[in-house]
Amino acid sequence: MSPDKVDRERVRWLTDLPNVGPATAKDFQRLGIDSPAQLVGANALVLFQQLCEVTGVRHDPCTLDVFMSAIDFMNGGPARAWWDFTESRKRLMPSWASSHNASR
Repeated sequence: MSPDKVDRERVRWLTDLPNVGPATAKDFQRLGIDSPAQLVGANALVLFQQLCEVTGVRHDPCTLDVFMSAIDFMNGGPARAWWDFTESRKRLMPSWASSHNASR
């Protein structure tokens, strides 16, 4: 859902979270996450790495940005665009940023 449309009081489904659409909801479900509450206290990098292992695919690092935005929101942060987390992700994954498209 677009961050500007998120209403914290109405978050019930994964797709109610900022930046989470059907594809990301499916990724979370692959990891055993079926409700937004399960993201409280989660580690986005660990979830991203697990997703890559489960699917056998190295996912786009922007997926990690989306995971970070959803987890931050569930931990009480404001609804923000996923790209607001790109710099934080690059600090978490410096080797990925330098070996791939660093402009992402």
